[in-house]
Amino acid sequence: MLALIPLMLERVGILIIVAFILSRMRSFRQVIHNERGMAAKVTIIAIFGAFGIISNYTGVEIGHGVVTSQDWLTDVDQNGAIANTRIMGVVIGGLLGGPMIGIGVGLIAGLHRLSLDGFTAVACAVSTIFAGIVTGFLSKRFKIQESGSTTKAVIMGILMECFQMGIILLLAKPFDEALNLVKLIAFPMIAINGFGTLLFLLIIQDIFQEQERTRALQTHKALYIANQTLPFFRQGLNMDSCAKAAEIILKWTGADAISITNQQQVVAHAGAGADHHLPSGTMATELTKKVLEQGRIIIAKTAMEIQCFNPNCPLEAAIVLPLKVYDKTVGTLKLYFTNSSQLDSVEQELAEGLGRLFSGQLEMAELERQRRLLKDAEIKALQAQVHPHFLFNAINTISSLIRKDTDQARKLLIQLSVFFRSNLQGARQMLIPLEKELDHVEAYLSIEQARFPDRYKVTFEIAPPFREVLIPPFTLQPLVENAIHYAFSKNKTGTVRVRAYQEEGRMVLITEDDGKGISPEKLAVLGIQTVDSADGTGTALWNIKKRIEEIYGPEASLQIDSILEKGTRVVIKLPLARQRWGEESVKSLYR
Repeated sequence: MLALIPLMLERVGILIIVAFILSRMRSFRQVIHNERGMAAKVTIIAIFGAFGIISNYTGVEIGHGVVTSQDWLTDVDQNGAIANTRIMGVVIGGLLGGPMIGIGVGLIAGLHRLSLDGFTAVACAVSTIFAGIVTGFLSKRFKIQESGSTTKAVIMGILMECFQMGIILLLAKPFDEALNLVKLIAFPMIAINGFGTLLFLLIIQDIFQEQERTRALQTHKALYIANQTLPFFRQGLNMDSCAKAAEIILKWTGADAISITNQQQVVAHAGAGADHHLPSGTMATELTKKVLEQGRIIIAKTAMEIQCFNPNCPLEAAIVLPLKVYDKTVGTLKLYFTNSSQLDSVEQELAEGLGRLFSGQLEMAELERQRRLLKDAEIKALQAQVHPHFLFNAINTISSLIRKDTDQARKLLIQLSVFFRSNLQGARQMLIPLEKELDHVEAYLSIEQARFPDRYKVTFEIAPPFREVLIPPFTLQPLVENAIHYAFSKNKTGTVRVRAYQEEGRMVLITEDDGKGISPEKLAVLGIQTVDSADGTGTALWNIKKRIEEIYGPEASLQIDSILEKGTRVVIKLPLARQRWGEESVKSLYR
């Protein structure tokens, strides 16, 4: 029995060497990473099935309890058996790829073992197929790519080998021969297959871990490039800033050329092909036009796919990414390569990450443009007294998020766009639906809550019919802003409640908080005149009251109630008689 261990180690070594060589091949790694695709599944079945076949051919032949052959086995004596490492490849294949791969590998290895004959052929074939089925269906629980699954996988390999010994005792005839065989091979096969499974698994895990390390490095590189290009992309897609950005991207990526375009022309090109990919010139490739039209990433692996108008263009591969501002394609980023083999999955992932980051930076540029629009006197007068530091704080918040959570930064940029759009629209309208004002409030809150998570809670209790009521713009947002900024101390959380209901032909809109309240002296003048206070000037309340009085006259009112350390409530009452609603909407308010 002990003499069999060195021979089994030799067989395991052959498979481990093959597995190690395969792990160094890019094609094998790509198959392992994409095992959910049908083509990849078939490839994995073929690879691990081949491991099973090699195990059969290199097995140690045993006859009548004695090692009888150490040659390459193409046929086994009728009374002989094989000690091999077949189960090892089946277990790893099943755990790696799931039921389809487990069954496929088990069938290949098992049926091949059956073809070699021997009195254990049927038992070994059955146990091999069973091992593939079991490990395949258990694959989701093991997650072979995680290091914590190592022990479980080795135990599974040992159990499958033990099961094989049991099947040999159950099916192989004569029983005495089967029993003697199991006594001879059980310990060596169980021990060596368990050890081999461990080594094989470590090689597979190294492939996954190397991918994670590569992704981490790519993420670091992408963030570094984004940080270096931030000052330039924030200026928009102009030639000077994009030329500097293109040089930085070229330096820190594996690309041979970088191009940046807007919707009409090339604004920057650095690297190979600079003689005809000229800034201010027309689009040099049809590929770029497709990306601008379709708004999606397109990869070209040949010069023909790039479709450059210059027949001597050295660029043979490219990845073209759309640059978007608020989901609208405003330009493209192009990474070109002079050899198509350079455009691998690593470069593709880096390019896609950069495209998202640069789009965020362009949205920041658009944000800066919108900020300059606020200098308009009419908008400044009617933008609901936005705190002077609000825009600055929002930009800082989004800037920090761009580096660690681009999706959240993008959402905040969209909300900031909603906020400014509400300002622009409200400045040109006397009345807007309450629904639009609520959108304005929610956009404001999303930005403030990103800066101060869990500082306060805002609830809305407004029935759908009330959302159609027309109100003056900038009525609700400044009330919520006041509650957030002045009602709560920095170390205390609070709640702001906004609700609406119908009373005597008027809509009552209430904003209330459970904050620190307002002193009687200040309360007496709020809404009547502005005040000089460290907690604010009261301009917003004065502005709201003045506007509703000018629009509705005595039919409308604004009332402020407050109790120190209890909270503040602002009640606005607006007449419903002037609303142009459908009959059903009016009736629903009285139900």
